[in-house]
Amino acid sequence: MLGPVILAASRSDKMRRFVSAAPGTKQVVARFIAGESVDDVVPIVQELSDRGLEVTLDVVGEDITTVEQSYAARDAYLELISRLKELGLGERAEMSVKLSMFGQSLENGHELALANVRTVVEAAAEIGTTVTLDAEDHTTLDSMFAIHEELRKDFPQTGCVIQAYLFRTEDDARRLAENGSRVRIVKGAYKEPASVAIQDKPGIDRAYVRIMKILMDGEGYPMIGSHDPRLISIGQELARRAGRKLDEYEFQMLYGIRGEEQTRLAAEGHRMRVYTAYGTDWYGYFMRRLAEKPANLLFFVRSILTKG
Repeated sequence: MLGPVILAASRSDKMRRFVSAAPGTKQVVARFIAGESVDDVVPIVQELSDRGLEVTLDVVGEDITTVEQSYAARDAYLELISRLKELGLGERAEMSVKLSMFGQSLENGHELALANVRTVVEAAAEIGTTVTLDAEDHTTLDSMFAIHEELRKDFPQTGCVIQAYLFRTEDDARRLAENGSRVRIVKGAYKEPASVAIQDKPGIDRAYVRIMKILMDGEGYPMIGSHDPRLISIGQELARRAGRKLDEYEFQMLYGIRGEEQTRLAAEGHRMRVYTAYGTDWYGYFMRRLAEKPANLLFFVRSILTKG
């Protein structure tokens, strides 16, 4: 099982230095990361929008250690919102944020992260868009859900993410479905112990389907985050059975993965959103993409051997 090994490496400074210096890294990173700056990513947002796709934008970087870094992360999102406003792209692009990047793990981190993300959510609302709170490891989730609930009092379109592999998630899904939340469901991409998370792929897939059904039958807005053709097909069937129209749920996929399928779903009338990450602190995000699919790792290793 390579996935857990890669996820452990995502926390290693030694491995970070090795991967960053590897000759083939830049080529592979470019497959998953849309660029390092706002100037890099804005043309990509425009191009995806022209193809009928919607976007959620993630400024990568989560392992911060100071309050000042949390303010810098907040300001990076505010800069992004300003550029989207200038180009009139607010209605096609929302934002995804990791609360760890906004200071969640620091002293008084819950309050700090809430204050930082509220500023971003307010600015996003002013240009007609919204923010989704990404899920991180299980120790952060109670804080994330509490911040989500607080933000929804003034900004009800604020979304959140749930992870199918966690035992707690079916209960979280029922609560969120009942209160009408926007919810993205993903399989989960953090190294979690067997005491809190399903460890085998078939079990995770079965949980994913159960949770999709809860969301489709509920009062909220489901966002199906998957590249798995079988799960996408099941999601379509569950939406049909629940009587949902095409604009009452959406599919989400990562930038750089299954681009033709993204275009196909959009052409069929589905809302299709592309999770598009950019920034200089790409390592943790990149390693989770390698862990999710062995083919990604093989592509990376092949690139290193070719360039070396």
